[in-house]
Amino acid sequence: MNSFGQKIRFSTFGESHGRAIGCILDGIPAGLSIDEAFIQSELDRRKPGKSEFETARKEDDVVEILSGVFEGKSTGTPIAMVIYNTDQKSKDYSNIKDIFRPGHADFTYFHKYGIRDYRGGGRSSARETAARVAAGAIAKLMLRELNIDVLSGVCEIDGIKSKKFDFEAAKKSPIYALDPSMEQEQQDAILRAKNEHDSVGGIVRVCIKNPPKSLGQPLYYKLDAVLADAMMGINAVKAVEIGDGVLSASLKGSQNNDEIRKDGFLTNHSGGILGGISNGDDIVMSVYFKPTPSIFKEQKTVTIDNEEVNFSLKGRHDPCVAIRGSVVCEAMASLVVADMLLLNMGSKMDSVVKYYG
Repeated sequence: MNSFGQKIRFSTFGESHGRAIGCILDGIPAGLSIDEAFIQSELDRRKPGKSEFETARKEDDVVEILSGVFEGKSTGTPIAMVIYNTDQKSKDYSNIKDIFRPGHADFTYFHKYGIRDYRGGGRSSARETAARVAAGAIAKLMLRELNIDVLSGVCEIDGIKSKKFDFEAAKKSPIYALDPSMEQEQQDAILRAKNEHDSVGGIVRVCIKNPPKSLGQPLYYKLDAVLADAMMGINAVKAVEIGDGVLSASLKGSQNNDEIRKDGFLTNHSGGILGGISNGDDIVMSVYFKPTPSIFKEQKTVTIDNEEVNFSLKGRHDPCVAIRGSVVCEAMASLVVADMLLLNMGSKMDSVVKYYG
């Protein structure tokens, strides 16, 4: 499947070393102001080659809107966007033409489809996430109309944990670090791994500020389930926590329950979601990224003919995929919330009467 969502649905296309990548976003209501400069600024946050903490691949990631927008407004019809690839170096991958890279999707894609697109991973490459960020930027423009803000930042790298979560500081950090006091240590860990031809993992914290109550569709399209689905669909993500997540399994009910007063909840262990439905508190998630599997140490693997070999990888790769991955988390969370807003509009008869009566 290459599509996601219900009321707002998007499909992406393209490969890492193909001519272009892009998306078709359907279901955006007509009349939304489309700020192309903002969309481009979101892509600029995700694009590669901005610092020594990222891949050296240089892509301008200039987005071109092909349809669905007229005179600066959405028309209610599908919005098609394309981003052309300009700095792919397919020859860097010629030595792995018949080799499966450990930790990558090469092995599973080949056995599923019987075709080996070795150029940077083809469709399984994180290059595809630029299209998701373009779609997510439009969802963000919709959320802005309702004063809903989706924020993210890196809260842990190589086991080095943030002691606080400052989303404004993360916006100014080259690694989107949430804690300025821990940022240098986290940067050093990334560069140390890079110099050792290795990589490190990281954890991204996502916060949806000012969400309305009642988002989520029980029982089989719960808000937390769909958010987890969206995050797990991002390259290199191996786990997702909502609220206290794993910690809640070791707590007593008296510790984990969020008690309520007339002004709201006293704590937010639930991460803003109860029974799969938003309760009006901030929606909080932690998204766990594995170390980038593209490393430059010699590794053991097999060929497409199941012959055992040792090989060394070439190319340009992120030493910590969680950094740029945080921007993708924001985009996917924005798309989920925008979708849930439209789904929720028909949950009560009085809402239907208010619109049509």
